[in-house]
Amino acid sequence: MAFSHSATQVSTTPAPSGAASADGAALIIDEGVASCFAALLAQLDYLDAAESQQVQLAYRYAYQAHSGQLRSSGEPYITHPIAVAQLCASWKLDAQALIAALLHDAMEDCGITKADLVERFGMPVAELVDGLTKLDKLQFDTREENQAESFRKMLLAMARDVRVILIKLADRTHNMRTLSDMPRSKWRRISSETLEVYAPIAHRLGLNQTYRELQDLSFRHLHPWRYDTLSKAVARSRNRSRESVQKMQTEVDAALACVGMSAVVTGREKTLYAIYQKMVDQHLSFAQVSDLYGFRVVVRSVLDCYTALGVLHQAYKPVPGKFKDHIAIAKLNGYQSLHTTLVGPAGLNVEFQIRTEEMHIVAEAGVAAHWLYKARQSEGETNQSMGSKWLQSLLDIQDETRDAAEFWDHVKVDLFPDSVYVFTPKSRILALPSGATVVDFAYAIHSDIGDRTVAARINHEQMPLRTVLKNGDVVEVETAQGARPNPAWLGFVRTARARSKIRHYLKSLVQTESAGLGEKLLAQALRAEGVEQLPDMQQHAALWDRLLRATGYRAPSELLTDIGLGRRIAGIIAKRLVGLLMEDGLRPDAVLLSRERYAAHESVSQGAITLDGSETAPVQYASCCRPVPGDAIVGYLGKGEGLVVHHARCGVGQRLQRKDAERFIAVDWADEPARLFETGIVVTVNNGKGVLARVASELASSEADIVRMDMDDAMATTELRFVIAVRDLAHVEAVLRNLRRAPAVVRVWRVLPQQTS
Repeated sequence: MAFSHSATQVSTTPAPSGAASADGAALIIDEGVASCFAALLAQLDYLDAAESQQVQLAYRYAYQAHSGQLRSSGEPYITHPIAVAQLCASWKLDAQALIAALLHDAMEDCGITKADLVERFGMPVAELVDGLTKLDKLQFDTREENQAESFRKMLLAMARDVRVILIKLADRTHNMRTLSDMPRSKWRRISSETLEVYAPIAHRLGLNQTYRELQDLSFRHLHPWRYDTLSKAVARSRNRSRESVQKMQTEVDAALACVGMSAVVTGREKTLYAIYQKMVDQHLSFAQVSDLYGFRVVVRSVLDCYTALGVLHQAYKPVPGKFKDHIAIAKLNGYQSLHTTLVGPAGLNVEFQIRTEEMHIVAEAGVAAHWLYKARQSEGETNQSMGSKWLQSLLDIQDETRDAAEFWDHVKVDLFPDSVYVFTPKSRILALPSGATVVDFAYAIHSDIGDRTVAARINHEQMPLRTVLKNGDVVEVETAQGARPNPAWLGFVRTARARSKIRHYLKSLVQTESAGLGEKLLAQALRAEGVEQLPDMQQHAALWDRLLRATGYRAPSELLTDIGLGRRIAGIIAKRLVGLLMEDGLRPDAVLLSRERYAAHESVSQGAITLDGSETAPVQYASCCRPVPGDAIVGYLGKGEGLVVHHARCGVGQRLQRKDAERFIAVDWADEPARLFETGIVVTVNNGKGVLARVASELASSEADIVRMDMDDAMATTELRFVIAVRDLAHVEAVLRNLRRAPAVVRVWRVLPQQTS
């Protein structure tokens, strides 16, 4: 039995050196090129005659287009498109994909237009070539934002037609096979890009053979010395272990034959990159890597898989903890197999993978298995949907996330999945990435379930929502009608679906609430201009249309949202709106105008925004001064920040007021606050045993919640700094009085902002 890391070599047969051009004229074709294309034609027995003829026309068209072009190796450039088409043919891709593979560089390098391709080969082929051309133009810059945008474009092109990425992966595979012909200065960039971008995508789509080859080729050119050293070590190990491995294969063949099972047993060897990765990750020497060799057993049915497993476990001792059933619970990319590791001759650990022929096709070709099944005319369920859920999720995430960096942040989690398998109470199995939490589980069931999740039970025990799930957990989530996503969930969710759904909800919430705040601010500004209330949008539709045209907005909600977020100043918009009203013959109310101007000199005008703490995203309470109900406050509309509330004596707020006075608005506290507010206090104590506990107890008896606490190094007297949650200013003063009565307390005060002169 021979083990090999190299790609399978395809023998070629000579072909005629003359052929008709795409226009019917005689075309002289290089014999070497003709031989390459003859090898491709030999693989196209699954196409009908008309489809095969179309591929030959595309070949002649591509030959003419690339005439005179050479690769770095000195070969005619056309040999590259032919090689890419051969890889696509090995996956049994359809004629359109093969034509696109032959023409994938024609638009970019040869000046051929999309219209030319539509005329000759039809719109589907032109769309494929156009998609590939756009991918080729992507530059994976080291700068994160450019790289993220490149990922976004590539993954979305793939989601719309998976053949685009299959052809692109074939293109990259052939380029990596011939990378040695390129200048050495380009090896690192191309290899790193392949290892970090294309190999993970191949893995996520289940193209395991391509995935392994891209990893090994990248490793070979990224670390040539390490690759050669490891390759020699594996060759020596192979020679030493050949007899034991061959003996084991003979015994396995005999054991399966004894029970009358028809099976194909082949040897396999861990790839060099997988060995290297294991050595690095687990800090092992080569001698400590025990699972270099393995066997693949391909049988006829699922029942035979489990029967073969029993036969193997009778013949050899299994290694505890090394059995995995990926048939009952398939991997996220559709992979199915039974995995077990057995102790073979001379104590050699050998992994066995047991699968059916259909599973083997999926394991090696992944999403491309659909075309392989189609070519074989399988009556069973095809794998056309292989990876389709993930591909569709890319489009869903794109709809909710327009920012490229955020899109990549969502997707990269799913590109490198280590799975954990959990159960619903009705025994439905869900595969989630390793590290997934209860919230990820809830969103995997349905986005509405995720949005309304309030509690969870894992294995019938109440557990926090941030709990990381383990294999075999039975998870039950509890929902509430009025519940909504918590921004804190973004700190622990693992899946792209959960993250994008939460962010989308929060963004929508911010826009809705910002529009409400913007409406209040505009109404307040209009009062200052002598207009009692905001004109009704339906009754004064023409007025609003003129205002929107003047300000460059498409809808009133967009304008109000930007006012609420501080991107537009309400006073300026109000003046413009009053001007439009005056054009229509309406005049400001002189009494209201006088009253508002008089009230502007008071602390709060009649049109002030009232705050009770129930506001969410558009309103923030400044952490520099931590105002509480009862404090004198001012409101600052920061650009894109919404309304930031400062203590009237806050130095930061006063500096902003001198700089941007027009951005400050009147705000006031509601009579009944809706929640607790944070403020800072400092307690100086005589250090001693149990002092901190007594201070904390005093705060608890004063009904103040401790949010945060820190302290100086322990000395005779020590400062304890607390952030506490209180109802209002009166509550703060009561807390300070109670603390002053505590025996160990020397001094206590509230942290107040410094007023600037």
